[in-house]
Amino acid sequence: MATALVALLGGALAGLSLGLLGVGSSILIVPLLVYGLHLAPHLAIGTSTVAATASALWSLSIHARAGTVRWRQGGIYALASILGAASGARLGRATDSRLLLALLGALMVLIGVLMVRSALRRRAAPQRTPSDPSGARLAMLAAVGFGVGSLAGLVGVGGGFLTVPALAFVAGLPLLSAVGTSLISVSAVAGTTALSYASAHLVVWPIAESLIVGGMLGGYAGVRLAGVLGARKGALTLLFGAVVATAGLYMMVHALR
Repeated sequence: MATALVALLGGALAGLSLGLLGVGSSILIVPLLVYGLHLAPHLAIGTSTVAATASALWSLSIHARAGTVRWRQGGIYALASILGAASGARLGRATDSRLLLALLGALMVLIGVLMVRSALRRRAAPQRTPSDPSGARLAMLAAVGFGVGSLAGLVGVGGGFLTVPALAFVAGLPLLSAVGTSLISVSAVAGTTALSYASAHLVVWPIAESLIVGGMLGGYAGVRLAGVLGARKGALTLLFGAVVATAGLYMMVHALR
């Protein structure tokens, strides 16, 4: 009972972050499962990706109804990410679990710092509006998607912490649209990774079910809050960077210890 409650609350927090920032499902769930519920890292990664898939699909549907999803850019990015995730997941199962956690943490810190710095530099800049992407920009987006998908499959996350910046900078989307659009790729990559880990019997299904229920509740609140913060210039970007950097530092320190 206590395990189910912890998973439910953890799933709600992760779902809130996923709906709000497009990140946080696996990023927050993996440390909870490893350090809170004492699952082996590979079991934690497999279980988290199942919950991440369900939560991402739920949040995507809410963002789509709010009009913050750019399907063309998101679809191209997602297809490339799936190809990368399939190979990355196979390599991830054969890689030392502590190395996986440390790698994920270091990347999160780097991305978080870059996003915070970008937000502080651009607060006075005018808000960008989505433009019709050129062929060269779409090709670059596909290449970045393949790379992020490979890395996401390797470390067992949906990849939102890299996908949101990629869509914001490469595709030129405002951050709120980047968050909503990123959930296409997050759903696809997390689903691909989850199938790989499930086929290797690395999913604890009762815990995954509790995480999914909590994720749906938190995801609804997160999407609504994203709409509020998205109207305030720089607020969503600063929050994104701070959350990702803090969670990454925590995971990296514990993995190295």
